[in-house]
Amino acid sequence: MSGGYSTTVGGTDVYVGSGNVYEDMGLDDADELFAKAQLAHQINTIIKERGWTQAQAAATLGVSQPNISLLARGRLSNFSFDRLFKFLNKLGQEVEITTAPHERDHKQIMARPLTRRVSVL
Repeated sequence: MSGGYSTTVGGTDVYVGSGNVYEDMGLDDADELFAKAQLAHQINTIIKERGWTQAQAAATLGVSQPNISLLARGRLSNFSFDRLFKFLNKLGQEVEITTAPHERDHKQIMARPLTRRVSVL
């Protein structure tokens, strides 16, 4: 584990994560994985809010139902950033990407739908 830190709380040793589980696991592509997970979460939230089945979501996004199942389960290796951005656009969301210095010297990526702000670190 690399992103967080260990401490003792009430006599119990605990690990406080960094906010990025992939970084805490020491994965090389942690920032990319975390950003994709944030985008997928936004897509899945919109699908859920609209009460769609996976088949209805697939028809709207122009993919197969098994692809929506992968997205819903966080299996994101087959999804590029571009593809996730296009899904958000098809769901009526505007995506805005900005970069800014971050306290951990990482790029911060912001994906901003029309009605929500999603911060992807």
